[in-house]
Amino acid sequence: MSAAPAQSTLPQRMRAEGSDVHALYAQGLTWVSLDPIPGFPCGADITTRRLPGLGLQSGSVWGNRHQHTSTDAMKGNDDISLHVNISGLSVVTGRSRDVVLRDGDAILFSYAEPRMVARPGLVHHRIVRLPRSSLAPLTRNLDDALLQPIPRCTPALTLIANYVGALIDDPALERSDVQRIIADQLCELVAVTVGARREATAVNDGRGVRAARLNAIKTDIEAHLGNCDLTPAAVAKRQGISESYIRKLFESEDTSFSEFVLGRRLFQAYRLLSDRRQAERSIASIAFGVGFGDLSYFCRTFKRAYGQRPSELRGRDNRSKCP
Repeated sequence: MSAAPAQSTLPQRMRAEGSDVHALYAQGLTWVSLDPIPGFPCGADITTRRLPGLGLQSGSVWGNRHQHTSTDAMKGNDDISLHVNISGLSVVTGRSRDVVLRDGDAILFSYAEPRMVARPGLVHHRIVRLPRSSLAPLTRNLDDALLQPIPRCTPALTLIANYVGALIDDPALERSDVQRIIADQLCELVAVTVGARREATAVNDGRGVRAARLNAIKTDIEAHLGNCDLTPAAVAKRQGISESYIRKLFESEDTSFSEFVLGRRLFQAYRLLSDRRQAERSIASIAFGVGFGDLSYFCRTFKRAYGQRPSELRGRDNRSKCP
């Protein structure tokens, strides 16, 4: 992110009430200042996660104004953020007009423009923040989409909200390779949401949304590949969709969830077995590390896929050799 200093990529949770919400911005805990609305109970309970090329936020605010002033806009930051108003009422003021966001609506902001968001009552929200340089190549007329309401029925909007909710505390995001995948994935999803890159998204017939959903599922699988309990049910829960929908998405590619998972685990095992830096690891350690629960099964499927045993790939005897 262009505005965020180097810091931990772990999630940061902050909670404040009353006049204390104003201090959060000065402490670097929020991206914009929050100011109490006189006469209303005021507070914030927010979790923020800053990653290379990506910011995520999920939480609740009430009785405050989200302020990004002209002075803030002149600081040279041009990041773009998508704010999803999960529930509650938000009134956005910018470009000399007001926009009302209700349950499920969203809006796109630029940090190079001033705006104010008033939330007198309780609002649950989720935010994706991206560098403009990442999003602009995927969009047409990005500036025209700023401060325009995005209705709750817009394809991919619910997907983004669910995705951010699942990612905000996920330990897999500590891995740099996963961070890059997630940043690219969310950038594509935001582009789909604002109706950009028409030839790739095909929003009108739903193909782009299905493709984005399947990519999100595959990214989720990659991030949790080493978990023995990686199941359609677990992925469906994180993605906020049904198991049957996951099955249909993989069937559209003439494969299945289990076949995709097996292929990715075998590929990761092959990569590790071929890596000299992993030479001291046993075959069993590698097999279990990529999510296999049975060494004999791993060896059989590995030979069937690559035409040789794992020990043969290494070209030498190895601890825990396959039979």
